[in-house]
Amino acid sequence: MAERSTAAVDVADNSGEQPLTAKADQSTADGVAMNPERDTDSDKTQGSGSEDSGQKASPPELHSGHKLARRYRLEECVTRLDGFSSWRAVDEKLRRAVGVHILPAEHVRARSVLAAARSSALLGDPRFVQVLDAVEENDLVYVVHEWLPDATELTTLLTNGPLEPHDAYQMVSQVASAMAAAHREGLAHLRLNPNAVLRASTGQWRIRGLAVNAALRGISSDTPQRTDTEAIGALLYAALTQRWPYESDAYGLSGLPKGVGLIAPDQVRAGVHRGLSELAMRALANDGATASRHEAPCTTPEELVKAIGEMPRIRPPEPAFTAPPEYQRTTYQQGTYGRPAPHPGATQPLTTPPPPLQSRTGKALKWAVSALLIAALGLGSWQLADALMDRSGKSDDTNRSQTTGDGDKGDANHKPTAIKIQGSQEFIAEGDAQHPGDVQKTYDGDPSSYWRTRSFNEGPAIAPLKPGVGIVYDLGSPTKLGTATLDMRYGGDHTTVELYAADSLTPPSLDSMQQIGKVTTTTNTATVKVTKSVKTRYVLVWLTAVPNSGYDSTLYAGAGYKQAIGEVKFTG
Repeated sequence: MAERSTAAVDVADNSGEQPLTAKADQSTADGVAMNPERDTDSDKTQGSGSEDSGQKASPPELHSGHKLARRYRLEECVTRLDGFSSWRAVDEKLRRAVGVHILPAEHVRARSVLAAARSSALLGDPRFVQVLDAVEENDLVYVVHEWLPDATELTTLLTNGPLEPHDAYQMVSQVASAMAAAHREGLAHLRLNPNAVLRASTGQWRIRGLAVNAALRGISSDTPQRTDTEAIGALLYAALTQRWPYESDAYGLSGLPKGVGLIAPDQVRAGVHRGLSELAMRALANDGATASRHEAPCTTPEELVKAIGEMPRIRPPEPAFTAPPEYQRTTYQQGTYGRPAPHPGATQPLTTPPPPLQSRTGKALKWAVSALLIAALGLGSWQLADALMDRSGKSDDTNRSQTTGDGDKGDANHKPTAIKIQGSQEFIAEGDAQHPGDVQKTYDGDPSSYWRTRSFNEGPAIAPLKPGVGIVYDLGSPTKLGTATLDMRYGGDHTTVELYAADSLTPPSLDSMQQIGKVTTTTNTATVKVTKSVKTRYVLVWLTAVPNSGYDSTLYAGAGYKQAIGEVKFTG
């Protein structure tokens, strides 16, 4: 099966922006900052790259308030280096913050920067900070990219200490799989360091500066896959030990002691996860010098992804609960309820109870009442027993009707409750993304807005080109899921929908998740019932077969096999 090219269609679907656009925000400048450590990396930390001077042109005289294309207003210069400058700016058309790299059009690296930015924008992978625009105008070349205000650099995270094993595992899994996808498209980073890796507030890891950072500095490599793989190993090493795996200090981290050489992370710091320590060494020891002490080295991001998949999954730590405050017993004295408690040691007057009334008349009355009660109980006991026997059969039938097949009572009266979706992320198992900027349209309350797949030449099964396409949803907290209902645009040929329970919004692979439901339908609605009772916060809605729907002029979707999801609803 071949995936149909929809480049022109995809451009028309990016919220009216210019051809190289995507949606998001940003926290710090893209891969270049004012800290000298970010600009003095040794060749060893970045592979066998080479840089040209780039000093043939002086940086343009720009200032805060200057506008590019009558749209991007410059706010703050965060880097001015080697003939180019980087700014935090505002896109006045879409009213959002963006980052901008600017250099003169006659700069020796201007053409390579433009080419790198346009190639990176075409990748469209949400795991990378997206290039939104790349323009040559008025003797200037500028590249506009996302600005993520809720994201934090790995450099900043490591100032508080090494990452927890689960966080380090998520970081290396997501970064390695993203770089493997980039290299499949012929793109390399070559400046992958703690300043270029960001963690969003959702827990997703993002990579900025793909191809562009290296082009800005004139860096190249004869072995780009090996260079990026070693850089991922260095990131994992730093995350586990809070040390940089070379003798020189960098990125606010202390280097290894001189003359010691490269030693495993679990020998540098106590309590380091053994499997992650071994993984870091396999990525760093790819020159063969120390590989004999470990398993086979990983020389490409693809090999690193495979090695991660072979590891036992590292689960997040159990949440810590604080004990409730100790119960304070309150005592009340007879006759003082509602009054303030007496001061300790205070003498309280005692009330003398009245003497009991004992007389012959009282005793006779007591015995008479007792005799009447005994007679009444004896007379009515046989009637009560008969009534109970008659109603016992009805009671048994009622109890059976309230007992479900799994033995739980009362579930017949359980009413499904809607679960509010808190966030979403398109999941990419293989190949290109579909339309990651439209995933929120599947729960915006508007059935006329859609997230859609690309058009395929053959079907209905999407394989073997892809194992499937879909979206991971964040339910906010671990929830016992009952059903998922999808309102879709196309019927006819069958659509197959599968549900998976995931550990995060960006799971490393399909194999890392547990399938909990599946359904095939030929209508526009799919209701997937959960067949395995689990509590999960993240759910993957996964399409493995889509119908033949022809050309759709409303969505600008080409003819072929495709599907579009209007609304997704979960109930528990």
